[in-house]
Amino acid sequence: MASRDGPMVTGTDGADFLHRESVAAHYQISSITWPPNKPVSEIALNKSRLRKCVFAHLLLALLMLIKLTPDFLDRLDIFILEIEELEVPQPLKWEYIWVCGSVASFLGLSAIRKNKVRLLQIYFGLINLFSTVPILLASMVFFTEFWKYCTDEDPQGLQMWQGYPLAVLWYGFILAAMQVHIFTLIFSWKLMDAWKARGAAKSN
Repeated sequence: MASRDGPMVTGTDGADFLHRESVAAHYQISSITWPPNKPVSEIALNKSRLRKCVFAHLLLALLMLIKLTPDFLDRLDIFILEIEELEVPQPLKWEYIWVCGSVASFLGLSAIRKNKVRLLQIYFGLINLFSTVPILLASMVFFTEFWKYCTDEDPQGLQMWQGYPLAVLWYGFILAAMQVHIFTLIFSWKLMDAWKARGAAKSN
């Protein structure tokens, strides 16, 4: 190993080291942008963010499935006393539509893994139709009771579950789900735009 205090080549003071051990330009992948106006790091970041949104959606879907479990058991004529004592409210149609729409999450994960614009477009449409729309409908269904709870000093006639206003509990779920869906659509759109631009650049 060379010593800093060892002999030097005549005519140099040892400061001209910049030419040594430099990485060739064609190996400097991180500095290349593809397409020209979309850094690779930005595409990777949006893929990571979308993946997190998908997993958040699946987590909310798991909560919904737990809520729907008593209804599933009733339809199968299975009686479990502990679950029946919870007196979980009967599900509305939008709940089943929303939980079925969450299956599209697996299509989104496949689109991310394969970098397929077409798959992501289908996922984008399914999330709009079977996730965002039902959540918007739910917000309208429970809005009257939620507003009454927020504005009346002594609200009466509210649906309750375990001592809590049902509309307030639902609005907590609705707000969380709406944020997930909005960010899902934003990151999906950005990825579709980037992948389309990359495809156009390759074809030129």
